[in-house]
Amino acid sequence: MITPNSPVFQVGNAKVDITPPLGVSLAGYFHDRVAVRVRDPLHARALVIGRGEDRVALLACDLCTVTREIVQPAKERIRAATGIPPERVLVTASHTHTGPEIRHNPDVPRFDEYVNRLPVLLAEAVLRAAEATVDATLHLGAADAEGLSFNRLFRLRNGSEKFGRTDPADPDVAGSAGPVDPRLQALVARDAEGCVQAVVANFALHADVIGGGKADFLSADWPGELCRAVESVYGDGTCCLFLQGTAGDINQHAYAPGWMPGSGPLKAMQIGRALAGATMLALERAQPMGSDRVAGVITPLEIPYCSRTPEHIAEVERLRQLPKRSYFEDAWIRRVESWPHDGDVCRVPVQALRVGDAAFVGFPAEVFVRWGLELKQYAPAGCTFPVELANERVSTYVPTTDQAERGAYGAVPFLSRWLVPDAGRRMVEQALRDLYQLWE
Repeated sequence: MITPNSPVFQVGNAKVDITPPLGVSLAGYFHDRVAVRVRDPLHARALVIGRGEDRVALLACDLCTVTREIVQPAKERIRAATGIPPERVLVTASHTHTGPEIRHNPDVPRFDEYVNRLPVLLAEAVLRAAEATVDATLHLGAADAEGLSFNRLFRLRNGSEKFGRTDPADPDVAGSAGPVDPRLQALVARDAEGCVQAVVANFALHADVIGGGKADFLSADWPGELCRAVESVYGDGTCCLFLQGTAGDINQHAYAPGWMPGSGPLKAMQIGRALAGATMLALERAQPMGSDRVAGVITPLEIPYCSRTPEHIAEVERLRQLPKRSYFEDAWIRRVESWPHDGDVCRVPVQALRVGDAAFVGFPAEVFVRWGLELKQYAPAGCTFPVELANERVSTYVPTTDQAERGAYGAVPFLSRWLVPDAGRRMVEQALRDLYQLWE
């Protein structure tokens, strides 16, 4: 039923299949992996919310990332057909590592015909959602989902940090290098009969579970398991969108022995089902919104890229002399030698949306979890959804300012960090300024 005294919105949802043809290369690693089968299809799920002509659109894609090359023409199509301006369209990726490569990646080829088709498919999802709206009230809920996510970086006794650990009793490890965010947040749309029309789930956890570096199949990974489980419970008309939280340093296992495997299909199903349960718990106790405000803004920041120094070049030469190098060392050498951005400044778009009492903030990179927690702490909204990999990709990772100099993966310049160490602080502070403007 329409909740008394709560604003009524016009809400529409749609789902479009974006599964590429077999033979495409998979994204997410520094080597080529080719899809020879489809484990489960990939989708773009769209949600349009508005009051009259005042609307926003959320578009969640089963992709490793999204790029400006794809998003900008999709947004122009959406504006031409619906009137929703680009700053009010949030396009994001779940970060599945068993989706197609869509970037210009020096290590992995892409299928240009598919990439050129993507803007049409993404726009189609939003257009279909905009044409199928019903009156609905919006509700916000949350549930804790502890024990599923772990910070994958560890602080060493010498003050540096490293990615993962193979020995839980490693004497050089002082402890975890950062927190996790176990809170799953949900926005729910219910129609006049009280039926769930759509749910948006937000949680911070890498989607690199189901396949790993040897994957040869297409899959939406655990976010796909989550969405399918929720949709199966609430019926064919329900659409579940997953928005990836700030998960740049968050993985699915604690790097310690356990009864469940640390990765693979069983692990992806476990996480997907568990988070589907948390989503349903959150939506079943979600409270109706009191505000009917719909607004959005994108603010482009100018943040310098990393630049090579003589020390970086000397380190490349040192590594080249080693009789044996690691996977990451070889990748770092390639990236340093081909780095095109010395002295350049990057245009970094930060998006802030208001939907009633909820805020959505889109960051165009993989962001460490502390930044998402800080955003939630200081934002004026009743519920703030930090969303990484939104609208384009200006860097791989955005670590905290101090962790950017500690050497762990996610902070290594050129390979896993493209911007100066202070990029995350600038992005979060701009998002907060924009949110306070939207809440005035």
